[in-house]
Amino acid sequence: MSVAIDVRDVSKRFQLQGDRPSSLKERVVRRRRGTGSTPFWALRDVTIEIDAGETIGLLGHNGSGKSTLLKMIGGILKPTEGEVRVRGRIASLLELGAGFHPELTGRENVFLNGAILGLSKKQLETRFDDIVEFAELEGFIDTQVRNYSSGMYARLGFAVAVNVDPDVLLIDEVLAVGDENFQRKCLDRVSEFQQQAKTIVIVSHSPDLMRKICSRVAVLDHGRLVAFGTPGTAIRTFREHLLEQQVERRARLEAKHSDQQSDDATAAGRGDSATPSLSHGATQEAKRNFKVRITEIEVEHPHQDRRPYIYPGEPLSIRIRFDADEPVSDVVFGIGIYDNRDGRDLFGINTELLGRDVESVSGPGEVVFEIESVPLLDGTYPITVGVHSHDEGTVYDWSEQRHWFEVMNPDRRVGTVAMPVSVKVSVQHQPPSSTLAS
Repeated sequence: MSVAIDVRDVSKRFQLQGDRPSSLKERVVRRRRGTGSTPFWALRDVTIEIDAGETIGLLGHNGSGKSTLLKMIGGILKPTEGEVRVRGRIASLLELGAGFHPELTGRENVFLNGAILGLSKKQLETRFDDIVEFAELEGFIDTQVRNYSSGMYARLGFAVAVNVDPDVLLIDEVLAVGDENFQRKCLDRVSEFQQQAKTIVIVSHSPDLMRKICSRVAVLDHGRLVAFGTPGTAIRTFREHLLEQQVERRARLEAKHSDQQSDDATAAGRGDSATPSLSHGATQEAKRNFKVRITEIEVEHPHQDRRPYIYPGEPLSIRIRFDADEPVSDVVFGIGIYDNRDGRDLFGINTELLGRDVESVSGPGEVVFEIESVPLLDGTYPITVGVHSHDEGTVYDWSEQRHWFEVMNPDRRVGTVAMPVSVKVSVQHQPPSSTLAS
């Protein structure tokens, strides 16, 4: 199979300018000291080889270098180091409606935008009706574009771009334009390109979309390529990096909070009024009384000696070890499971809801929550563990999303929940009709 896109040891550096001088004196001083610009490497040593006919996804956090790489593939940016080679005609959907003039009508902008994308007037006249029909703008095509809604504007831009006949199609976060019906049409058109063996490179923040349409996915993190492989493996790496960043941010916040507590304690020793109010902005740290302390949390599954993740439907145990310096009789242990993608709480349960009265605790002990079958698809899922009284008025201790488990989706199912589904197909074969001789 021939190589359509060859990215070799590519790096891209930008110069970040400081604040512009506001006076003549500032300009003179800055000229003597230098420009004040700071180099920023948006990409570092990225190598990717894409075969003709492949659909490749670029995934990463904001600022990871995805769009920069796509623009270099499209020839809009030149690499500072390395080389990019693309074979075939390119169509770029990097910014829908780029080149539209607000004072021109939709009809006039179709010809203007089409010319920018490399189509001749004759080609545009032939495809004009298809463009307007795809954009669903038959009643507004002779209206000035400045009167269009943002959705109408985006639909027309997409309709023009996909009517170019490219060998390589570059898409940057534009499959979410318009309503649900139009998004489906966009995906159908991408599927048509795939059936025609077009090479597609797409930037998106949607792992589910990547899994659905991509053959391979490249993950970028702070300008460096950290994974390039099957969608499931790449998406898991992406979510691991996001979770690591989340844990690092939480650690920094906790360190800052710990320093603040130390300052508050010092101030209290001097008689300053620095005691937090439980009803106004009190920290959770201030609410804990530690009569029951969480000493250790372990997330376990049967295959952890061979792999760090589970498959949908496999069991999982959350083991909580605790210690109580004195007997405590009003105790409830609970867990919460969250979706790391948007922070939603997916599931919560505690010993009281399960009908398991812990009664009195004293000294060390452990509580194990056993999930027989995890009904989740690909993702990293943080866990919160807490110990509180039955009325939840007293919080003894808790651990807020410091532990997690991973689910690896081995197939191309999309979404969050793994529903057990079976299918039965019944086809009635009609006997072929006989031909009667006249």
